[in-house]
Amino acid sequence: MVSDEVSCGNLKRQLEKLFAASVKSTVPHESAVKPLVANSSARSRKFGDYQCNIAMRICSIRKKPDEAPALGQDITKKLPTSEIIHSCSVTGPGFINIVVSTPWMAKSIENMLMNGIDTWAPGLPVKRAVVDFCSPNIAKEMHVGHIRSTIIGDTIARMLEYSGVEVVRRNHVGDWGTHFGMIIEHLFENFPGSESAALTTIGDLQALYRESKAKFKRDPVFKEKAQRAVVRLQGGDPVYVKPWAKICEISRAECAKVIQRLNVELEEKGESFYKPYIANVIKELDSMGLVEESDGARVIFVQGFSIPLMLVKSDGGFSYDTTDTAALWYRLHEEKAEWIVYVTDAGQQEHFDRLFGAARKAGWLPGNAETYPRASHVRFGVILGEDNKRFRSRDSDIVPLVDLLDEAKTRSKAALIKRAEEKEQKWTLEELDQTAEAVGYGALKYADLKNNRLTSYAFSYDQMLRDKGDTAVYLLYTHTRIYSIIKMSGKDMDELKKTGKIALYLEDERALGLCLLQFAETVEDACTKLLPNLLCEYLYNLSEHFTKFYTNCKVNGSEEETSRLLLCEATAIVMRKCFHLLGITPVYKM
Repeated sequence: MVSDEVSCGNLKRQLEKLFAASVKSTVPHESAVKPLVANSSARSRKFGDYQCNIAMRICSIRKKPDEAPALGQDITKKLPTSEIIHSCSVTGPGFINIVVSTPWMAKSIENMLMNGIDTWAPGLPVKRAVVDFCSPNIAKEMHVGHIRSTIIGDTIARMLEYSGVEVVRRNHVGDWGTHFGMIIEHLFENFPGSESAALTTIGDLQALYRESKAKFKRDPVFKEKAQRAVVRLQGGDPVYVKPWAKICEISRAECAKVIQRLNVELEEKGESFYKPYIANVIKELDSMGLVEESDGARVIFVQGFSIPLMLVKSDGGFSYDTTDTAALWYRLHEEKAEWIVYVTDAGQQEHFDRLFGAARKAGWLPGNAETYPRASHVRFGVILGEDNKRFRSRDSDIVPLVDLLDEAKTRSKAALIKRAEEKEQKWTLEELDQTAEAVGYGALKYADLKNNRLTSYAFSYDQMLRDKGDTAVYLLYTHTRIYSIIKMSGKDMDELKKTGKIALYLEDERALGLCLLQFAETVEDACTKLLPNLLCEYLYNLSEHFTKFYTNCKVNGSEEETSRLLLCEATAIVMRKCFHLLGITPVYKM
């Protein structure tokens, strides 16, 4: 019997280990075929909690599919003795249905309550990762287009951290590109000798950026001067470095305020950080025979791409490709990252595919994209307005991110005040402000994260702040209800955890217990697939299971009060961990 069965988090992985042992015993020459265990679909749930298709896979390889049911029976008979499995059956073309032991489920939940939710953390085959997210361009105000990268990246970082991975949260800001040449030259022309004094706020920068961009497009002489300015800045010319530093200072301070409001931690290493490494990186690539001359530029041609990776432009300047190549080298060789995750919009997919292709050509990354060290591009769609076009203000401007946060909080506060009046509920001003912020920002984050990141979605304040359905408001309300049930019981939960026992006799009790145990496998799935929406889907399902349990199973004052209070506590603990991983602050009153 496996000694740590009750303490190990991922139930699916434990079942796969048991089936792998049985396959090795039953058909030793097929032991290389790995068993895959999946949650039973709604249709097949009457047969079991999980299904394993190992017999069908082996017989498919043998080209003898009709033998799968008999092999499935043999495999189930030779399963190692385990507290986890209550029974197995074989149905259809060879599906092995697994019923998890109810007493084992109860013991596992009791163990988590005693030893903490970290005992359910999944383990990943990687120790150190860099997650590159947020990454706004310096000199530009953070807007609605930055929210997806910021909150998706933050959630991926949180899930990896929970799984025991050391995560470097990297803010790769654009602080070295063409827009700096435009702004600095515009300053020189309009504020000669007092460039830095002309800059005090992010609003000043925004205005200068718009003016310089318009001039860059219409005036070829100014365009050429701006491009030369970038080369001089990248070369370290102090005349250009001084206003550049002032621009960075103003922009960095403004970005920090927004990021802090989102409760996101980031370490900045912008494009300019990699300047000292560029020459040696290009030299290394050149020594491998990978760098070629093309129209005066130095490039790397990557198979499958008509446009090469641009290392040095024909004017001697560096490009986005240059700094990303140097950054990838630094993360692999200096920071020793085993997994580098880039969270950007889908429009940059070709760029990253070309970058990773060049890295494989150089031998920095293995040929197999699924082995470590590895680099992954987490791409996402755009946020749409209710007209299914890119989300903008009524004036067709890009919506500043700070405005989005302010509006979410304002609407959340209005809804809380209305609910308080209806329920004759009293709030202190501080309570109201903190709860409005937690609910408003949480609603904004969840409305984004619950969607598969690969798709675009329509933004709606009304939808995201609804208190019914798949919204953060509903989930937070469910959490407050659990807290209220436990508080009304008057019981000391710490003492109850030590002395109480869980019994999952009724169908709704058992369904809730099984859902709780599927937390670890969900986090692992969401991590390995880099899909935060899987965690959102789990959290909503957990809330639905709890609602059904609470509706059909009386808690306080029942004969099963202790067991059911412990189930309430376990649900609240798992919900709070899900909120944490999603960057949402839990509330205890609504």
